[in-house]
Amino acid sequence: MVDRGLTPLRDFVIGMADLVTREHDEARLVAQGRLLLATLVSVDDWLPEAFARPDSARYQQYLLHCDSRERFSVVSFVWGPGQGTPVHDHRVWGLVGMLRGAERVEDFVLDQDGRMRAAGAPRILDAGEVDAVGPEVGDIHRVANALADQPSISIHVYGANIGAIRRATYASDGAPRTFISGYVNDVVPNIWGNSVHS
Repeated sequence: MVDRGLTPLRDFVIGMADLVTREHDEARLVAQGRLLLATLVSVDDWLPEAFARPDSARYQQYLLHCDSRERFSVVSFVWGPGQGTPVHDHRVWGLVGMLRGAERVEDFVLDQDGRMRAAGAPRILDAGEVDAVGPEVGDIHRVANALADQPSISIHVYGANIGAIRRATYASDGAPRTFISGYVNDVVPNIWGNSVHS
């Protein structure tokens, strides 16, 4: 693997900041953001090991960057074998790009009587692929590592500071339980590496 440092992440953050500044139509923002994220996850040589570590107890959500005005955040999700989420929502637009491994995605909707039901068959998101979530395109899903013998890593971009948003998980009867996810890390990568002194 060629070490390009954090240049791909820095370029992505700059591109997203430019995009959220100029594009106010959510559908166009998501479409253009999808292309930026596809470029970021097309090569797996930039994510620092500190933000790629699985934990045996549960999946990890590492903050990589949060816009100073919380217009978007970038997160690495690290899934150990067999790990996954409960059924949950996001309440903001989001993009998920597979960097390493694969994820199994199951979409859900609340039906007319308020119960949770599957919306289509489960699907697999493979390395290099990008998916979208959010109130406009389908906001409720369950995600799990599709690989039984190794970790998987996805890079998520959300239209807010996702670790600070009050969201919900859902029981099969549709009953919501609110939560705020937070992040597992206390520091973020220095994407401005050209400012490091020697």
